[in-house]
Formats: sequence, C-alpha cells, structure tokens
Amino acid sequence: MLSALTQLLIFQLAGEVVARGLALPIPGPVLGMLFLFIALMLRQGPDKELQTTSQNLLQHLSLLFVPAGTGIMVHLHRVADEWLPLLLSLLISTVATLVVTALVMKLCQRAPTAPGEAP
Repeated sequence: MLSALTQLLIFQLAGEVVARGLALPIPGPVLGMLFLFIALMLRQGPDKELQTTSQNLLQHLSLLFVPAGTGIMVHLHRVADEWLPLLLSLLISTVATLVVTALVMKLCQRAPTAPGEAP
C-alpha cells in the first residue's frame, strides 16, 4: 500500500512541477492524473497493489469533502453576498459538462470498428 500511495503522490508531484514550471493554467493534480493515465496505458493497467489502494481511497472519498464543507460554513457570508455568480457558474458549467459528455458519447458511438471486432 505504501508503494502505491508513493506512486500516486509522485505523479501528483510531477504534475505540480510541470504546471508551475511551465506556468500552465492547468492544476498540477490534473496533469499528474494525466501522467498516471498515460503510464497505466503504457503498462496496460494498474498492478494489484495500486488497484487495491485506489479502491480503498475511493471508499473514503467522502472524508475529503469535510474540509470543503467546513470552508463553506466558515465563509457562508461570502456565499450569501455572491450567490448569483456562484449559481450562474454552477448552472453554466453543469450544462457545458452535459453537452460535451453527450457529444463525446455520440462521437464514440459513431467510431468505426476494426474488422473482426464486435460493433
């Protein structure tokens, strides 16, 4: 478990270093996740230890939302003052996510299959 956690943190660190080093507008953890995805594709999936550790982290994912919820409660007055921009950004981002997801799904359904593959 320790080596799998170390592996996850190294990819996150690599993403942070690249994002800050190149002054990219993409968060470091997102780049780290992209690097991890590429590494997993190259080695054709995660090993058993990484898979088990990831599942354990996902089971306790709700604990990671406690600091965010606490922050909202501490700054509730700011949320009350800026409710309209927050509401609009939530609505617009939700609609944009749904539209992009639908378009990607439609594109994937149209993708031609290779000979010998099931449609």
